Amino acid sequence: MTQQALEYLLYRVRSFKLHGVHSPFVFNLYNQVILHNGAFYAYPRVEAVREDLLLDNRTIEVTDLGAGSNTIKYKNRKISDISRTSLKPAKYSQLLFRLVNYYQPKYVFELGTSLGITTAYLAEAARKAHVYTFEGCPNIAKEAKKNFDYLHLRNITQISGNLDETLKLQLEQIPQLDFAFFDGNHRYEPTMYYFEQCLAKAHEKSVFVIDDIYWSSEMKRVWQEIKKHPQVGQTIDLYFVGLVFFRTSQPKEHFTLAF
Repeated sequence: MTQQALEYLLYRVRSFKLHGVHSPFVFNLYNQVILHNGAFYAYPRVEAVREDLLLDNRTIEVTDLGAGSNTIKYKNRKISDISRTSLKPAKYSQLLFRLVNYYQPKYVFELGTSLGITTAYLAEAARKAHVYTFEGCPNIAKEAKKNFDYLHLRNITQISGNLDETLKLQLEQIPQLDFAFFDGNHRYEPTMYYFEQCLAKAHEKSVFVIDDIYWSSEMKRVWQEIKKHPQVGQTIDLYFVGLVFFRTSQPKEHFTLAF
């Protein structure tokens, strides 16, 4: 059994379903949003773009500023290969859609655009929101822009460059950060640095989503540190992503829920 398979097995043992949730806030979120299995108008629109990307054999040069891919190590990559290894599966992309649809944030940050599938879901879920998406590779950012234009999404602002430099500058331009998806770097120190920066603009109702919390030992360490952070109130471990809340109206609690 691989380490990843063992981690997932342990998660399944730890996790529980709706009947085991005693927090009304988490109970409602789990029932109405996380486990929601109905259809939304955006799903087929965005998934059609994903299908096209998976069949796109054009090659682009990729600049990796983060931890990179676990499976693809060469610079010139097919769009189809990037799509297959880097895009969030529909199950989790659509969870992001439902979270944004439920909370209707005004200011949304996505740290790591890739080809823009999750960005599209975020923008579709709250058409009046300002969605800022950060991407280190200019060639990937160009491909994502084509997808946004195809879907007629006008509420997305793309920011290209090194996240170490661009994140702080953009945070200074917004009054608050309502929703953030962290998928820009899968190493401990950069991820914690970005998290701390974003905390400066977080508030009681902010929602942060941390991607790939079991991807590596460094990301597992990130998740444990976030859970212990004094500004963090509640967390929900869904294995592939972790949800972070800052509600001071209820006790600090951590949940591992089946998803």
